[in-house]
Amino acid sequence: MKSLTSGNPAKLMISFALPVCLGNIFQLFYSLADTRIVGSTLGEGSLAAVGATTAVSTLLIGFLQGMANGFSIISAQSMGAKEEKQLRQTAAGTLVLGGVITLFLTVLSLTLLPLLLHVLNVPDDLYPEAHSYISIILLGLIVTMLYNACAGILRAVGDTIAPLVFLVCASLLNVGLDFLLIAGIHLGVRGAALGTVISQSVSVLLCFLYIWKKYPLFHLKKEDFCLTKDLVQKMLSSGLSMGMMMSLVYFGTLALQTSINTFGTDTIVAHTAARKIIELYFLPIVVMGTTLSTFCSQNYGAGKMDRVYQGMKYALMINWSWTLIVIFMSYTIAPQLIYLVSGSSKETVLAPAVLYLKVNAPFFFLSAAINLLRNTLQAIGDHWTPIISSTIELVGKVLIVFFLVPVLQYMGIIVTEPIIWILMIIPLLLRFIHHPESAVKHKKEITG
Repeated sequence: MKSLTSGNPAKLMISFALPVCLGNIFQLFYSLADTRIVGSTLGEGSLAAVGATTAVSTLLIGFLQGMANGFSIISAQSMGAKEEKQLRQTAAGTLVLGGVITLFLTVLSLTLLPLLLHVLNVPDDLYPEAHSYISIILLGLIVTMLYNACAGILRAVGDTIAPLVFLVCASLLNVGLDFLLIAGIHLGVRGAALGTVISQSVSVLLCFLYIWKKYPLFHLKKEDFCLTKDLVQKMLSSGLSMGMMMSLVYFGTLALQTSINTFGTDTIVAHTAARKIIELYFLPIVVMGTTLSTFCSQNYGAGKMDRVYQGMKYALMINWSWTLIVIFMSYTIAPQLIYLVSGSSKETVLAPAVLYLKVNAPFFFLSAAINLLRNTLQAIGDHWTPIISSTIELVGKVLIVFFLVPVLQYMGIIVTEPIIWILMIIPLLLRFIHHPESAVKHKKEITG
C-alpha cells in the first residue's frame, strides 16, 4: 500500500497518474477498436448504429465509474486516517452497494431501452443493429461495475500498476475478439459488444485474484459486510454524488444526441469520430482529476489540508500544459485523427468533425480546471457544489438543443460545450476560493 500523505506532491501525483493514464488509454482502446473495426469491416451504417447509442452506454457507464470513484474516496480517507477496519468495510460496501445498484440499473435500462432509442431519434434503418449492440453492453454493466470497484479499491491504497496490467491484457483480448467475432464468425455489431464484455470479464477476474493474493487486508470476512448505518450513509453520499455528477454530464450529452441523430448518417459518423478524439484528449485531464481525488482524500483523512491545496496547484499546471498539446494537435493533424478513428475520407464526415475539434480545443483550459475543482471538492466532503455545476451543464445543453441547434444546426452542437464550461466553473471557483475553510468541518466525520 502506498501513502500519499508525505513526500513531494508533484512527484507523488505524477507517479500515481502515469499508470492510471496508460490504463485509461487502454480502456479507451476498447471503444476505439470497436469503432475502427466496425467502420472498416461492417461499413458506415453499422458504425452510425453503434454511434447512435453511445450516449446511453456512456451515461450508464459514467454513472457506475463515478459511483465507484465516490466509494473509493471513502476508502482513501480511511487509508489516510489509518483506519484498517473501516478500509475493509468500505471494500465490502463497494461490492455490495455497487452490485445492488448496478443490477437495478441493468433491469431498468433494458426495460426502457425501446423508449430510450425512440427518444434518441435513432433512424429506423439503424434501429435493429443499434438495439442488438446496446442490449449486450447493458447486460455487461455488472462487469463494468466490478472492474471499476476493484480498480477504485486498489487506487485508494496507492496501487495503480495492477489495474494497468489487467487493462492491457483485456484490451489486446478485445481486439482479437473483435476480429474473430465480427470478421470471422460474422456476428456483426453484436460481435463488437460481446468482445468488449468478455474482455472486461477477464480483467475483473484477474483483478480479484490479484487483490486476494497481494493484499491479505482485503480477505473479507462476514463481519466486514456488517456495515454500520453511518458508513453506508457516507458511502452512498459520496458514491451517488459522484455518480449523479457524471450522470448529469451525460444526460446533457444524451440531449445533444437526440439532435445529432436527426442530421443524417454522415453527421452521426463525424460526431462519433470527433467525440472519440475528444475522449482521448480528455484522458490526461480525467486521470489527473482521479489522481487528485485520491491524493486529496488521503491527505484530508490525515488532516493535511495544506497538501490538498498544493496538489490542486500542481495538477492544474499539468493539465494546462496538456491543453497546449491538445490545441496543437487539433490545428495540425485533426483530419488524420478523424480518419484513423472512423476509416472515412468523405469530406462530409471530415469537415464537421475537424471543425468540432478546432472550436472546442482552446476551451480545454476551462474544462481542465472544472474537472480538478469537482474532484477536489468531492474529496474534502463537498458533494453538492459539483452537482450544482453539473446541473448547470445539463440545463444548458437542454436549452441549447431547444433554442440554438434549430437555428445553427450542427454548429450549435459544436459551440455547446465552450458556452457551458464558462458557466459551470463559476460556482466551483466561488466555493473553492471563498469558502475552502468549510471543508475542515468535515474532518471529524471521517473516523466517526
